[in-house]
Amino acid sequence: MQFVALFQAQPAAANPIASFLPLILIVAIFYFLVFMPMQKQKKQQARMLSSLESGIEVLTTGGIVGTIVSVQDDKLILRVKPDNVKLQVARSAVSSVINPPTQEDKKQIT
Repeated sequence: MQFVALFQAQPAAANPIASFLPLILIVAIFYFLVFMPMQKQKKQQARMLSSLESGIEVLTTGGIVGTIVSVQDDKLILRVKPDNVKLQVARSAVSSVINPPTQEDKKQIT
């Protein structure tokens, strides 16, 4: 009987921090792999939308490629080729800039 009693597990005092450590590590890894890049992408998109000006060729979320003719508060007027049709779109509908103008292009526009 004494032999069996020696091998019985002793109740260990559980450290509450050690039990939550794997969960804390998973949340931290998830934050660094998902949320930080998402926030960086949102900031970059907001910077791109605020820097839109006339003469820039853009792609909308609907797949329309056009050149910005005029910029209002939250609206853009795009000229779409080949018939030079003008469309009014929301600023937030722009998904990317196709050919950002160089310094020489900006001098020619002004």
